[in-house]
Amino acid sequence: METETATRWLSDAEQCAWRTYVDVKSLLTNQLEKDLQPFGLTINDYEILVNLSESAERRMRMSDLAGATLQSKSRLSHQITRMEAAGLVRREHCESDRRGLFAVLTDHGMETMQKAAPLHVASVRRHFIDLLSPEALADLSQSLTPVAEHLRGQRGKI
Repeated sequence: METETATRWLSDAEQCAWRTYVDVKSLLTNQLEKDLQPFGLTINDYEILVNLSESAERRMRMSDLAGATLQSKSRLSHQITRMEAAGLVRREHCESDRRGLFAVLTDHGMETMQKAAPLHVASVRRHFIDLLSPEALADLSQSLTPVAEHLRGQRGKI
């Protein structure tokens, strides 16, 4: 039988840091979503378009795309269905693996991303990058890297 350990409650400073992070994550995501709305895109749509645009032949296996975008295969499948209806992507069967599917960026999807990208980058700058000094950005990146590495290691674990 495992022994119960006492809860390590957050200190005031830890609670402040945590709540600030949660607020920034939510507020920034909402703002970036709002700025992508004129293009009919969500932040997840945009991330998919970017991944596909940077891939060879503008296509990726669905399982690889799910991993790259940190989405479940089921959630990604629903999202790709919606994006297919908008003409942004299409699915193709994998000739070497009959069970495999590729998500392929359409010309319309590439054009949409190319129109959205300059405004998205400007939004990221306006609402995040330009509000922090180069030193603060470097500190933030250095501070969050161990968290990201830890969480990547937790993916797939139950």
